[in-house]
Amino acid sequence: MDALKHIVSDCAKAELPKIEIGDTVKVHVWIKEGEKKRIQVFEGTVIAKKHGGISETFTVRRVAHGCGVERVFPIHSPNIDKVELVRNGRVRRSKLYYLRDRVGKAAKVRDVIR
Repeated sequence: MDALKHIVSDCAKAELPKIEIGDTVKVHVWIKEGEKKRIQVFEGTVIAKKHGGISETFTVRRVAHGCGVERVFPIHSPNIDKVELVRNGRVRRSKLYYLRDRVGKAAKVRDVIR
């Protein structure tokens, strides 16, 4: 059991991004093309967070060229460079899967007014 905790502590990131459901985020992901590596930015709305601990993931959805694209990112993955918070969203649910059926302004999430 101690060996498992040691492996988890080595792989876990020290500083986790402060993201919540409904937030609009920019996820900077390392992409490997042949021998080269570069960063690609995926911007969208966080529609779900799952699990906890080392296996925690979050799902980001965006609409690109009229087609909805969702990606699931492990929080502790070494392929994620950073997660930038663009906008806070105000929602009343823990999973925003209903956004999949909506188009245009109906698919918007309200902003937090501060």
